[in-house]
Amino acid sequence: MENLSKFYIDGAWVEPSTRQTIPVVNPATEKEIARVSLGGVDDVDLAVSAARRAFKSFSETSPRDRMEVLDRIIAGYKARYSDLVDAITVEIGAPARFTRQVQVGLALKHFEKARDMLEDYKFEYMLEGDIVRREAFGVCGMITAWNWPLNLVASKMAPALAAGCTMVLKPSEFAPISPIILAEIIHDAKVPRGVFNLVNGTGPTVGQAIASHRDVDLVSFTGSVRGGIEVARAAAPSVKRVHQELGGKSANVVLPDADLAVAIPDAVRRCYINSGQSCIAPSRLLVHQDQLDDVIEIAIKASDSMVVGDPAKEETDLGPLANANQFERVQSMIRQGLDEGARLVCGGLGRPNHCNHGYFVRPTIFADVDSSMTIAKEEIFGPVLSILSYKDTEEAIEIANATSYGLAGYVSSADRSKARHVANRLRAGRIFVNGAPTNATAPFGGYKQSGNGREVGIFGLEEFLEIKAILGDKLDA
Repeated sequence: MENLSKFYIDGAWVEPSTRQTIPVVNPATEKEIARVSLGGVDDVDLAVSAARRAFKSFSETSPRDRMEVLDRIIAGYKARYSDLVDAITVEIGAPARFTRQVQVGLALKHFEKARDMLEDYKFEYMLEGDIVRREAFGVCGMITAWNWPLNLVASKMAPALAAGCTMVLKPSEFAPISPIILAEIIHDAKVPRGVFNLVNGTGPTVGQAIASHRDVDLVSFTGSVRGGIEVARAAAPSVKRVHQELGGKSANVVLPDADLAVAIPDAVRRCYINSGQSCIAPSRLLVHQDQLDDVIEIAIKASDSMVVGDPAKEETDLGPLANANQFERVQSMIRQGLDEGARLVCGGLGRPNHCNHGYFVRPTIFADVDSSMTIAKEEIFGPVLSILSYKDTEEAIEIANATSYGLAGYVSSADRSKARHVANRLRAGRIFVNGAPTNATAPFGGYKQSGNGREVGIFGLEEFLEIKAILGDKLDA
């Protein structure tokens, strides 16, 4: 791709201010497939200036105008669908089938939902004779992670466009190809120049420059807690709004009356989705102590049924981890689980026997885990499931909430009232009951150290809107 060495600024592909590049590595082969340029402060300044110039006119466009912009993006996205699938498959190793259906498919839904919201969203209404307006927030900085390289961008970009904001995006330098294709789609869709800008680079350089820039009104970040803290620190002197979607250590509470034959395989699959590299992964499975042996047996069978291998093959369920650092981290966490006394019942250290290269890991399950263990407290970001037991529902809720995170939670029960009772008491932003699918309009975001703000649907749209009250004598007369 010719545009890998360039940035998209003010409606054109431009040369970066530096000559520094970084390799893009296919995690299934460990081979370099491309190089991407790394930007600097000067590139961010140009992009922010372009976004600031574009904001005045774009923020004044009508909802119908922005619907037409989104319609063109959606059409272009569909035309490049297979290119996006291929890109994500090679840049992070996500299996092609999963990428086609979920990674790329879910990102498309964000654009479609944003477009549909503009059909009837009220940007202005009367309140006791005065006017309440919602207006575009301004220039938005967006910094995204590598695990869902397109979905994370779309979940921010689509509502920001719908709101009338302009933006500067820094995607992950480890997964830059699919966002660059998205920028090409934006260009071909004739989105007004300066509305969308892309600068590749590292967090400490480009991310820091975006977060600290005084002409950026809002910064939306998805990544680690450590990264989120740095973004907030950089943003504080200019008192800009900060959205943070950070880590998770989600609990999956299986109540004694649940159908284990359904709930446990679902628990394993959800933990392993995207090779475990999802912030909402239910990596802690909480089961009644009297059912522990049965749960372990079912969980092992479910884990062993997962096909680990070449992400290009349709039968593959789990590809490699996305990069070498993540591979080493997951190996370290498995080793720590063993050292701290957890019982390994499936998987373990090293690659699967049939994989002699690539960042593949063995799908792993630990039992006899307690909340004091590192694998029960820290986000592993790999296909590693910890099984914890409880004696009653109150203890299950206590264990589930015994974490510094609060992004998601899961509950299974044959009695919906019992499931709802537990769901209500879990301190997390999104709760899945009895294997519920995801919802592209329900609010997404976390409690505690999982972040602040909400994404997707109307809740995501309103994060990119300022609220203004216009008070006057009988303004509605």
